[in-house]
Parts: sequence; C-alpha cells; structure tokens
Amino acid sequence: MPVTVLLVDDEPLVRAGLRAVLEAQPDIEVVGEAADGAAVIPLVRQLRPDVVAMDVRMPLLDGIEATRAVLRTVDEPPKILVVTTFENDEYVYEALRAGADGFLLKRARPAEIVHAVRLVAEGESLLFPASVRQLAAEYADGDGNRAARAVMERAQLTEREAEVLRLMARGLSNAEIAARLVVGTETVKSHVSAVLSKLRARDRTQAVIAAYESGFVAPG
Repeated sequence: MPVTVLLVDDEPLVRAGLRAVLEAQPDIEVVGEAADGAAVIPLVRQLRPDVVAMDVRMPLLDGIEATRAVLRTVDEPPKILVVTTFENDEYVYEALRAGADGFLLKRARPAEIVHAVRLVAEGESLLFPASVRQLAAEYADGDGNRAARAVMERAQLTEREAEVLRLMARGLSNAEIAARLVVGTETVKSHVSAVLSKLRARDRTQAVIAAYESGFVAPG
C-alpha cells in the first residue's frame, strides 16, 4: 500500500511542487490539499492520510495549532511533517512539542522530501536528529522543564530503556540500536514501545523531545 499524504500550505506553488515530487514515487500518493490549517481536521477524517505535510505558518490556523487540534480530536491521527522555510525556528520547535513527528525545509531537494515522508511514515527513526538537538539547545529550558522532569521521574525507565532512549535521541534507527546493543530488532522494538508507553509519548520524536525538555539528554 502506498504512503498517503495530505498537503497543507497557503502557497499554491509550494503545494504543486510537493505534489510533483511525491507523486513521482510509486509508493507515495497525494490524496488531498488544503490552503490553511483550519481545513485539516475534516480532510483528515475524510481522507485518512498516513502523513500530513503542513506549513508551520498560515494565516488562519498555523501548523502548531493545527497539529494540536488534529492530535486532540482525531482518532488514530496521521503522522505530521511540518514544512518550514527556516530550520532554526522557534515555531518548528513548538510544532514538535505540540506533537509533530518531524520537519522539512521548503528548500529541501526532492530526494530529501521523499526520504522525510517515508521516514516519518515508518516511525522507526528520528528525522534530522542533529537539527532537533540544535533546536533543543536553542529553545529548551537549559535546566529542564519541571513538568517534563516529573514525567521522566514517574516513568522509572530501566537501565536498558534509558540507554535506548539516549540512542533514539542521537537519531539511531531500531536496526542501528540493535546492532549497537547486540540484540535483536524485535527486542529493540519492545524497549522503544516501553519507553513510549512510560513517557506517554505517541512516537519516538515526542519521547526525544521529552528527553531534552527534562534534561535527561543534554542538547548540543
């Protein structure tokens, strides 16, 4: 089955460019478009896309609030890939904190766009981990967010789960973590699932953000 994508951007040329790049791939299908975040929820419910590629800045409802709205109101919500002009942008970090699964630069090359959509859809690796670390270094509270620290303390991760979380924060995929720890991939998947459950994170991106926000992993 192809990865289905909903494009949300107030610039028609951006949507057209993304559509052309993505639909050139046999395993990706663009199922719809919207010009503002306010239109996302009904389209997500109607089209059930796997991934929403969403502009972070739009006139009526921006990508941050649209992300929060989708995750709050839609059962089994799609992965959300924020599309942005600037990489080192507080809006991007706020979108990740709100629940976005990753971000993509509008100037990205076609191969990078395709890779980002596939990676976010698979959910087994962190998209642009170095950039996430840079954003955390810039915008996360250096002493750790009190609420995030409380979540991390309540999680009571085992030593192996903590090790897996640190490797996730470095951007390693499940297969790479398995090779590093000399265990099976299924074992790593079990550890990742346990980490997500204990942190109440919907995916590894949110778990990594929590790790940075709590001070469990130092940015940079």
